[in-house]
Amino acid sequence: MSSNAQTVESNQLVVAYPETRLPLGRTLILGIQHVLAMFGATVLAPIVMGFDPSLALFFSGVGTIIFILITRGKIPSYLGSSFAFIAPVIAAKAQGGIPAALGGIFAAGVVYAVIAVIVMLAGPRWIDVVMPPVVTASVVAVIGLALAPTAINMASGNITLAIISLLAAGIIAVGARGFPRLVPILLGAIVAYVVALIMGEVDLTPVRNAAWIGLPNFVTPTFSWRAISLIAPVALVLVAENAGHIKALDSNMGRDLTPHLGKGFLGDAVATMVSALGGGPGQTTYAENIGVMAMTRIYSIYVFIAAAITAIILGFCPKFGALINSIPVPVMGGISILLFGLIVATSGRIIRDAGIDFTSPRPLIVFGATLVIGGGSAALQFAHSTVSSLVQANKLPADVLSQVPTGTINIGNFALGDMALATFAAILLNQLLLRLESQPQHGESIAVADAEV
Repeated sequence: MSSNAQTVESNQLVVAYPETRLPLGRTLILGIQHVLAMFGATVLAPIVMGFDPSLALFFSGVGTIIFILITRGKIPSYLGSSFAFIAPVIAAKAQGGIPAALGGIFAAGVVYAVIAVIVMLAGPRWIDVVMPPVVTASVVAVIGLALAPTAINMASGNITLAIISLLAAGIIAVGARGFPRLVPILLGAIVAYVVALIMGEVDLTPVRNAAWIGLPNFVTPTFSWRAISLIAPVALVLVAENAGHIKALDSNMGRDLTPHLGKGFLGDAVATMVSALGGGPGQTTYAENIGVMAMTRIYSIYVFIAAAITAIILGFCPKFGALINSIPVPVMGGISILLFGLIVATSGRIIRDAGIDFTSPRPLIVFGATLVIGGGSAALQFAHSTVSSLVQANKLPADVLSQVPTGTINIGNFALGDMALATFAAILLNQLLLRLESQPQHGESIAVADAEV
């Protein structure tokens, strides 16, 4: 092993830290596994927003490399299309089309970068005050719970295929030995894909018809205050999301990443701005890939560089993209159940490592209330989105949509929901209860006075 590599054996499974250089072949395969994990969400978000998915794939690779360079390889992450932009982008498009929406995304990146610089100059320790372990654990759990409806919906199309992919990945992760144990997501998806082929559930026509080489549709942004006012506040959501992801990595990897938090924000912000300048969606670190790292314990940045280069190439290769996209949705649904579940489980590790005492009312209330707020909001948003799709397809009358709660709190033109809503609720609730907790109760004051007398 090279001198700059650092690996250890734990339960017969290799742990590769960010600086670890693995053999080239393994690095490429592990990179493909990360591409597989992020592919569905990275192309789905732009499709919903009306952007070019090939362009989104291209900028996810570019953004990941930018992130790694700015963080100097300290935070292993993959950047993909952010779902937080969907609602405001759709609203902005109605006013000025895709170019205006891109201007708003760029503005969100600028706001995000300003926050990043403040964190870098003021120091990241105040983040620990605002987001102590109980808040972080709550946010990390909500990240997984907010994605749960999507995973279940994906799996529901064919429960058999979803169960096969879930079980195959789980069995390989637990029972396999050697290198196969490091790529359970990839192998699990392959097993389920082969079964889907046998069952006739795979349509290869788009693969045959797709060109080998094709240029993405680059678009330049325009700037309007209306679009900026709609989209720029999403930066606050990205801050909360990225902080939660980095805290999850911190816990999983056993390294304090707090000193690098500002650079993590800046890397995400610059990636978002670069993507917007070329016509791509806003970027964010991906929970799916954190789930892959939690399972494989491979945190090497070289794996993410390989994944990023692969994504960039795929952005210019419609045929390979069509092949990946031919994977039946239920197959990825089973994989997503596993990955999103691991994100939720990571919150348990944060709780254990921090020694949070759940016999105390404050952490119990903060954690429990945050999960209900985040999970409930996500479920309502998913239901509202589903009904909206049925209305647009003329399968339900239009007046039904107004009867379905959106699951968000609207502040002006900005909708606060699921993870963002839960994050701010956790922060405010914890600070309020912390101040009450530090004040002596009335009975305690009387007892002290009696003792003094």
